[in-house]
Amino acid sequence: MYIPKYFKVNNVDEIREFVQQNSFGTLVTTKKGKPIATHLPLQLVKEEDAYYITGHMAYGNPQWRTFETSEDVLVMFQGPHAYISSSWYEQENVPTWNYQAVHLYGTAQLLDVEELKQDLARLMQKYEKHRENPILWDKLSPSLLERELKGIVGFKIKVKEIQAAYKMSQNRNDTDYANIVEQLQKEGNPDSKQMAELMEKKLKNPM
Repeated sequence: MYIPKYFKVNNVDEIREFVQQNSFGTLVTTKKGKPIATHLPLQLVKEEDAYYITGHMAYGNPQWRTFETSEDVLVMFQGPHAYISSSWYEQENVPTWNYQAVHLYGTAQLLDVEELKQDLARLMQKYEKHRENPILWDKLSPSLLERELKGIVGFKIKVKEIQAAYKMSQNRNDTDYANIVEQLQKEGNPDSKQMAELMEKKLKNPM
């Protein structure tokens, strides 16, 4: 991923938190030179001194069969994004786009059945624990789980390289930056408002 120096993020803790909050990612591999992708709920876990991306896909999805032939796989995560009008600048310039994106590269392998069960239980716990009537792994009938497990394949990707870009107008002067935040707050879509909140937070707590 092309990352100008203004927008490069190196803080691993910050990147980990971003992935946890934006965990519906895109898994990219290749088959005979052609890129293929699947959009999936994923988890970032740490085992000893290494980070792994874990997840599962339908057994009928042919992408998991490319793991053995793909030396590296790519997982992409994206946060909010917003159009930035250059009418918000003090000086004449062209419009641009603000965004947050993280790319993780690594090697993939399949999970065995017990590892898959643990990963699914952890995934359900993350998204169900706060609900009034949570659907957790140990609350589902063994017959249902046995049937559903036959239809999916679990995997984990050992992360070897991390690339993170937060393009949030860091290259603008203070007046432009403040005006961009103000104008984004007025926009009528959730992504623009969320970008404004992130930029305001970054201004108060620079890394």
